Amino acid sequence: MASIQFQNVCVDFAIYNANGRSLKKRLMQVATGGQIGADDQGRVVVRALENLSFNFNDGDRVGLLGHNGAGKSTLLRLLGKVYEPSSGTARICGEIGSLIDISLGIDPEATGRENIYIRGALLGISKARMTREIDDIVNFSELGDFIDMPLRTYSSGMHLRLAFAVSTMVRPEILLMDEWLAVGDEGFKHRAEQRLTELVKATNILVLATHSRGLIEHTCNRVIWLEHGKIRMDGDPQSVTDVYFGPKAGADD
Repeated sequence: MASIQFQNVCVDFAIYNANGRSLKKRLMQVATGGQIGADDQGRVVVRALENLSFNFNDGDRVGLLGHNGAGKSTLLRLLGKVYEPSSGTARICGEIGSLIDISLGIDPEATGRENIYIRGALLGISKARMTREIDDIVNFSELGDFIDMPLRTYSSGMHLRLAFAVSTMVRPEILLMDEWLAVGDEGFKHRAEQRLTELVKATNILVLATHSRGLIEHTCNRVIWLEHGKIRMDGDPQSVTDVYFGPKAGADD
């Protein structure tokens, strides 16, 4: 079983060399969507997330909505344990997998084959398992002989296909995503879509940040709308999207 329990969770970031610069403070506030304050040492502090309380359990498919800077990415990083709460309580039970940055750790000077092992190690996948599955990864990524060439010789599409093939090997209990991944040409996109759908079905809890109404309605059973680091609305997809995006044309009054 997997679960996520947040109780009055806040995340603050200290901004150095900003005291007394009112214009800079205002620009930061506009850019981050957070709130500007000061800590007990007089440092300028941006509150990125404020008093978040919710419970996620097995079967939850949670969509995160909000404008750029509303706190979606910060929340994903908090769930991924990149950040720690500044206050409040966050309890996360279950293995976490992230598809937020599928190219993290990729070395352009190493070959595709070497990068499979590098990326796999960062994902916590054993070398023995990578060796067992490397042929499937190469076949899925459709790289052919390029697999033994340095990554710097790859096109952007080839790079993404390789990163996608390795990153979707994970089968975590909690899956974090920042938008739905769409990589490669039309033929590969179909296979990637199928693989990603299988990954989502296999996970206990999905948390997906997106700007897509269709994706929310198709994938999620719950939506949290963040605004300036706070929860503005938490409910079923139709209720939240009707307020956030507006009612669909032709919908009953």
